[in-house]
Amino acid sequence: MILAAIDIGSNAARLLISEAAVYKDGTVDYTKLCLLRIPLRLGFDVFDNGAIGEVKKQKLIETLKAYRHLMNIYNVETWRACATSAMRDATNSKEVVQEIKKATGLDVEVISGQEEANIIYETHIAENLIYNRSYLYIDVGGGSTEVTLYAKNNIVFKESFNIGTIRLLHNKVTNEQWEHMKWYIKTHVREYEPIEAIGTGGNINKIFSLSKRKEGKPLSIELLKDYFKELGASTPAERRHLYQFREDRADVIVPALEIYLAIMRWANADEIYVPKIGLADGLIKMIYQDKKNLRLP
Repeated sequence: MILAAIDIGSNAARLLISEAAVYKDGTVDYTKLCLLRIPLRLGFDVFDNGAIGEVKKQKLIETLKAYRHLMNIYNVETWRACATSAMRDATNSKEVVQEIKKATGLDVEVISGQEEANIIYETHIAENLIYNRSYLYIDVGGGSTEVTLYAKNNIVFKESFNIGTIRLLHNKVTNEQWEHMKWYIKTHVREYEPIEAIGTGGNINKIFSLSKRKEGKPLSIELLKDYFKELGASTPAERRHLYQFREDRADVIVPALEIYLAIMRWANADEIYVPKIGLADGLIKMIYQDKKNLRLP
């Protein structure tokens, strides 16, 4: 079964096309056939002006037209398209969704922060976690950060905070928002320490690549502090040159590290694992489960 997921974030729009193969024992393998990321940066418009401007709206529509063509080429059977923080906050999101539907035929769902956390949970990280340990899942995006606490194979909480990399770049995060997230994390993890952190998002993936750690090995909080200090000492232009970062990575990677470090400190987490999964992966698995349930007699 060929499935597709579109994730329209505050920094970029991603297309993931995967093939789901089912074995006799009921296990399912997901093979990535196509993964594309276009840095539309919708948050630049929304967090400054409250709405998606005409230029970025047209770029979004053209991007989704291209994604639709690729879905046709790969013979995608079923798909789902979701938009997150920037579209949630945009005053013209309904109009943009209507124009996308008219131009591309794609129905885009503007999902809440709680729904976003739920979809990320569908990546089934919890299946690989040790029963008697506590894990804090941190997903940092351009417009929001989703945090989920697992303990003894149960979800203790799933929460979304309007603190993201592009919001920080544009000085759209207040001290009150930081203090609320600090209070929430410290209050709700207290009974479940010690905590191990799990991080997703393009920025933590890039840090993991820079570290040259082996797959499955965690990054220490001290190493993240070193990268925060090292990268923060240079300008985005210098980071592009020194680390071969893309332009849309060079400016957000430092605020992303700031968020990861803050949450890890508040949770007393000394290490963070980086499994390289995200919203699109969760969407693919949700699509498959929905499709499978429809086929049941």
